[in-house]
Amino acid sequence: MFTGIVTDVGTVRRVEQRGDLRLEIATGYDTATIDLGASIACSGVCLTVVDKGEDWFAIDVSGETVSRTAHGTWSEGARLNLERSLRLGDELGGHIVTGHVDAVAEVIGICPEGDSVRIGVKVPRELGPMIAQKGSVALDGVSLTVNDVRDAEDGSTQFSVNVIPHTAQATTLGEIAVGRQLNVEVDVFARYIDRMLAARAQ
Repeated sequence: MFTGIVTDVGTVRRVEQRGDLRLEIATGYDTATIDLGASIACSGVCLTVVDKGEDWFAIDVSGETVSRTAHGTWSEGARLNLERSLRLGDELGGHIVTGHVDAVAEVIGICPEGDSVRIGVKVPRELGPMIAQKGSVALDGVSLTVNDVRDAEDGSTQFSVNVIPHTAQATTLGEIAVGRQLNVEVDVFARYIDRMLAARAQ
Protein backbone atom coordinates (compact mmCIF):
# COMPACT_ATOMS: atom_id res chain seq x y z
CA MET A 1 0.00 0.00 0.00
CA PHE A 2 1.25 3.48 -0.91
CA THR A 3 0.15 7.12 -0.79
CA GLY A 4 1.28 8.54 -4.13
CA ILE A 5 3.88 10.77 -2.44
CA VAL A 6 7.16 10.17 -4.27
CA THR A 7 10.23 10.07 -2.01
CA ASP A 8 13.00 9.45 -4.54
CA VAL A 9 13.59 9.37 -8.29
CA GLY A 10 15.64 6.34 -9.27
CA THR A 11 17.39 5.52 -12.53
CA VAL A 12 17.37 2.15 -14.30
CA ARG A 13 21.06 1.42 -14.68
CA ARG A 14 20.92 -2.18 -15.89
CA VAL A 15 18.34 -4.34 -17.65
CA GLU A 16 18.79 -8.07 -18.05
CA GLN A 17 16.35 -10.37 -19.85
CA ARG A 18 15.99 -13.55 -17.85
CA GLY A 19 12.72 -15.43 -17.59
CA ASP A 20 11.46 -11.97 -16.58
CA LEU A 21 13.19 -8.61 -16.85
CA ARG A 22 15.70 -8.02 -14.02
CA LEU A 23 16.27 -4.31 -13.41
CA GLU A 24 18.89 -2.65 -11.23
CA ILE A 25 17.69 0.75 -10.05
CA ALA A 26 20.07 3.36 -8.64
CA THR A 27 18.53 5.10 -5.65
CA GLY A 28 19.19 7.62 -2.92
CA TYR A 29 17.44 5.40 -0.36
CA ASP A 30 19.46 3.92 2.49
CA THR A 31 19.33 0.38 1.14
CA ALA A 32 20.44 -1.03 4.50
CA THR A 33 16.88 -0.30 5.65
CA ILE A 34 15.30 -2.11 2.68
CA ASP A 35 14.60 -5.81 3.23
CA LEU A 36 14.69 -8.35 0.43
CA GLY A 37 11.05 -9.04 -0.38
CA ALA A 38 9.99 -5.48 0.42
CA SER A 39 7.60 -3.67 -1.91
CA ILE A 40 8.59 -0.46 -3.68
CA ALA A 41 6.35 1.42 -6.10
CA CYS A 42 8.27 2.16 -9.30
CA SER A 43 6.41 4.81 -11.34
CA GLY A 44 3.17 3.51 -9.89
CA VAL A 45 3.89 -0.21 -10.15
CA CYS A 46 4.24 -2.25 -6.95
CA LEU A 47 7.32 -4.46 -7.31
CA THR A 48 9.36 -6.71 -5.03
CA VAL A 49 12.99 -6.10 -4.08
CA VAL A 50 14.95 -9.24 -5.03
CA ASP A 51 18.53 -7.99 -4.57
CA LYS A 52 20.32 -4.84 -3.43
CA GLY A 53 23.66 -3.09 -3.06
CA GLU A 54 24.94 0.06 -1.40
CA ASP A 55 23.14 2.45 -3.74
CA TRP A 56 20.80 0.23 -5.76
CA PHE A 57 18.10 -2.39 -5.58
CA ALA A 58 16.89 -4.95 -8.09
CA ILE A 59 13.38 -5.94 -9.14
CA ASP A 60 11.92 -8.53 -11.50
CA VAL A 61 9.29 -7.29 -13.98
CA SER A 62 7.05 -9.96 -15.49
CA GLY A 63 5.93 -9.96 -19.11
CA GLU A 64 2.39 -9.26 -17.90
CA THR A 65 3.56 -6.11 -16.14
CA VAL A 66 5.58 -4.94 -19.14
CA SER A 67 2.56 -5.40 -21.42
CA ARG A 68 0.26 -3.37 -19.16
CA THR A 69 2.50 -0.42 -18.32
CA ALA A 70 3.78 2.66 -20.11
CA HIS A 71 6.24 2.21 -22.96
CA GLY A 72 9.82 2.97 -21.94
CA THR A 73 9.25 2.52 -18.21
CA TRP A 74 11.63 -0.44 -18.01
CA SER A 75 14.40 0.79 -20.33
CA GLU A 76 18.00 1.41 -19.34
CA GLY A 77 18.40 5.06 -18.33
CA ALA A 78 14.70 5.52 -17.54
CA ARG A 79 13.92 7.60 -14.46
CA LEU A 80 11.33 6.15 -12.09
CA ASN A 81 9.26 7.72 -9.33
CA LEU A 82 9.93 5.67 -6.20
CA GLU A 83 7.89 5.24 -3.05
CA ARG A 84 8.47 2.76 -0.25
CA SER A 85 5.43 0.95 1.12
CA LEU A 86 3.29 2.58 3.76
CA ARG A 87 3.84 1.61 7.40
CA LEU A 88 1.23 1.81 10.14
CA GLY A 89 1.46 5.28 11.68
CA ASP A 90 2.88 6.95 8.55
CA GLU A 91 1.26 10.15 7.34
CA LEU A 92 -1.24 9.56 4.55
CA GLY A 93 -0.26 12.61 2.53
CA GLY A 94 -1.78 11.70 -0.83
CA HIS A 95 -4.46 9.03 -1.21
CA ILE A 96 -4.54 5.25 -0.91
CA VAL A 97 -2.61 3.78 -3.85
CA THR A 98 -2.19 0.04 -4.41
CA GLY A 99 0.48 0.04 -7.11
CA HIS A 100 -1.79 -1.86 -9.51
CA VAL A 101 -1.94 -0.07 -12.87
CA ASP A 102 -5.43 0.20 -14.40
CA ALA A 103 -4.41 1.50 -17.83
CA VAL A 104 -1.85 3.48 -19.78
CA ALA A 105 -2.66 7.16 -20.25
CA GLU A 106 -1.35 9.44 -23.00
CA VAL A 107 -0.44 13.08 -22.46
CA ILE A 108 -2.44 15.16 -24.95
CA GLY A 109 -1.75 18.69 -23.75
CA ILE A 110 0.51 20.80 -21.55
CA CYS A 111 -0.32 24.36 -20.55
CA PRO A 112 1.41 26.68 -18.04
CA GLU A 113 -1.07 27.93 -15.45
CA GLY A 114 0.35 30.36 -12.91
CA ASP A 115 3.44 28.71 -11.44
CA SER A 116 1.96 25.29 -12.17
CA VAL A 117 1.47 23.25 -15.32
CA ARG A 118 -1.89 21.85 -16.37
CA ILE A 119 -1.54 18.44 -17.99
CA GLY A 120 -4.27 16.91 -20.14
CA VAL A 121 -4.36 13.15 -20.52
CA LYS A 122 -6.60 10.57 -22.14
CA VAL A 123 -7.42 7.07 -20.94
CA PRO A 124 -9.64 4.25 -22.25
CA ARG A 125 -13.36 5.05 -21.95
CA GLU A 126 -13.98 2.15 -19.57
CA LEU A 127 -12.03 4.05 -16.89
CA GLY A 128 -14.24 7.12 -17.30
CA PRO A 129 -16.83 6.25 -14.62
CA MET A 130 -14.03 5.85 -12.08
CA ILE A 131 -12.51 9.31 -12.63
CA ALA A 132 -14.30 12.23 -11.00
CA GLN A 133 -13.75 15.98 -10.87
CA LYS A 134 -11.85 16.81 -7.66
CA GLY A 135 -11.24 13.09 -7.13
CA SER A 136 -7.82 11.47 -6.85
CA VAL A 137 -5.77 9.70 -9.48
CA ALA A 138 -2.18 8.39 -9.57
CA LEU A 139 -0.07 9.13 -12.66
CA ASP A 140 3.28 7.33 -12.73
CA GLY A 141 2.80 6.83 -8.99
CA VAL A 142 2.12 10.51 -8.20
CA SER A 143 -1.07 11.35 -6.30
CA LEU A 144 -2.90 14.15 -8.13
CA THR A 145 -6.31 15.85 -8.04
CA VAL A 146 -8.51 15.74 -11.14
CA ASN A 147 -9.46 19.22 -12.36
CA ASP A 148 -12.09 18.20 -14.88
CA VAL A 149 -13.14 15.13 -16.83
CA ARG A 150 -15.11 14.49 -20.01
CA ASP A 151 -15.91 11.70 -22.43
CA ALA A 152 -14.41 12.63 -25.79
CA GLU A 153 -15.74 11.98 -29.30
CA ASP A 154 -12.80 9.71 -30.11
CA GLY A 155 -14.03 7.16 -27.55
CA SER A 156 -11.55 8.06 -24.84
CA THR A 157 -12.05 9.77 -21.50
CA GLN A 158 -9.97 12.92 -21.07
CA PHE A 159 -9.08 14.75 -17.86
CA SER A 160 -6.59 17.28 -16.57
CA VAL A 161 -4.45 17.69 -13.47
CA ASN A 162 -2.22 20.48 -12.20
CA VAL A 163 1.43 19.84 -11.34
CA ILE A 164 2.86 22.39 -8.89
CA PRO A 165 6.57 23.35 -9.03
CA HIS A 166 7.49 21.14 -6.05
CA THR A 167 5.93 18.06 -7.68
CA ALA A 168 7.59 18.85 -11.00
CA GLN A 169 10.97 19.06 -9.28
CA ALA A 170 10.54 16.02 -7.04
CA THR A 171 9.15 13.62 -9.67
CA THR A 172 9.54 12.73 -13.33
CA LEU A 173 6.45 14.82 -14.16
CA GLY A 174 8.78 17.79 -14.55
CA GLU A 175 9.98 16.11 -17.77
CA ILE A 176 6.48 15.70 -19.20
CA ALA A 177 5.88 15.96 -22.94
CA VAL A 178 2.91 15.56 -25.25
CA GLY A 179 2.63 11.96 -26.41
CA ARG A 180 4.27 10.50 -23.34
CA GLN A 181 2.65 7.47 -21.81
CA LEU A 182 1.88 7.34 -18.09
CA ASN A 183 0.86 4.54 -15.75
CA VAL A 184 -2.56 5.42 -14.35
CA GLU A 185 -4.29 4.03 -11.28
CA VAL A 186 -7.78 5.20 -10.40
CA ASP A 187 -8.95 5.65 -6.82
CA VAL A 188 -9.28 2.16 -5.32
CA PHE A 189 -12.67 3.00 -3.81
CA ALA A 190 -13.99 4.05 -7.23
CA ARG A 191 -12.75 0.75 -8.65
CA TYR A 192 -14.71 -1.30 -6.11
CA ILE A 193 -17.85 0.82 -6.43
CA ASP A 194 -17.77 0.46 -10.22
CA ARG A 195 -17.44 -3.33 -9.87
CA MET A 196 -20.33 -3.53 -7.39
CA LEU A 197 -22.60 -1.44 -9.64
CA ALA A 198 -21.74 -3.62 -12.64
CA ALA A 199 -22.51 -6.78 -10.67
CA ARG A 200 -25.89 -5.43 -9.53
CA ALA A 201 -26.82 -4.52 -13.11
CA GLN A 202 -26.35 -8.12 -14.32
